[in-house]
Amino acid sequence: MEGHDEISAARAVRTVIDWKAAGWEELAPHVGRIRLPGWDATTGLVVGSGAALLIDTGSSLREGARLRADVRRLLGPHARVTHIVLTHPHFDHVLGTAVFAGAGTYGAVGVETVLGRGRDALYEDAVRHGLPADEAAEATDVLVVPRHRVSGEWTLDLGDGLQVLLANLGPAHTAHDLVVLVPGNPVTVFCGDLVEESGEPQAGPDAAPGHWPAALDRLLALGGEDARYVPGHGSVVNAAFVRAQRATLVARSGVS
Repeated sequence: MEGHDEISAARAVRTVIDWKAAGWEELAPHVGRIRLPGWDATTGLVVGSGAALLIDTGSSLREGARLRADVRRLLGPHARVTHIVLTHPHFDHVLGTAVFAGAGTYGAVGVETVLGRGRDALYEDAVRHGLPADEAAEATDVLVVPRHRVSGEWTLDLGDGLQVLLANLGPAHTAHDLVVLVPGNPVTVFCGDLVEESGEPQAGPDAAPGHWPAALDRLLALGGEDARYVPGHGSVVNAAFVRAQRATLVARSGVS
């Protein structure tokens, strides 16, 4: 009976989600996002008929639980996240995943190596950036490795004709960058940290600066000139901003 309630709730709210009341930003009637405190990381939500896709899960189990509660506030008390896409394997985007029991998880092919064998490095990175050690340990102990790995493109059907596209554009910001394109007028593109608006694009030791401009070229080709591009950190931007950030990366790396 609960499964029926979940499906009914998601179907009923496709056009009546009160994003603002839950502190989320509405991008389309069935698409929203929130900028989480601390690292200003974006989490997105796409609501289909009986399906709810979460894009990134926050920096801790505490943030993941907050997102789970938000989904229920937005979609109804029995609603649950059915799909999760992790845009890249950095702590502020993946450490909340374990609270979403039963959700199908998706990541770029190869991300299983980072998340499956690199838990100590992920813990150390989280603590170095200010996450309390106990929260970092708790989250990395139950870290979820995506079961579904995207090597090129993957279409997810969320019901009633709503199909979102997952595209593996790495290596760039990391070796495993995955973006999500949601159809609409305009298209909404969740970019992960391939695009950042609240600061300069960050390139850590796992970045591939020489490949990053080409990844942005592919991003623009997929999204198009009129798309809304949702950065991993910061305000929603347009294609002109993405091209300007590409120029910044070219100047930094010397690769055109």
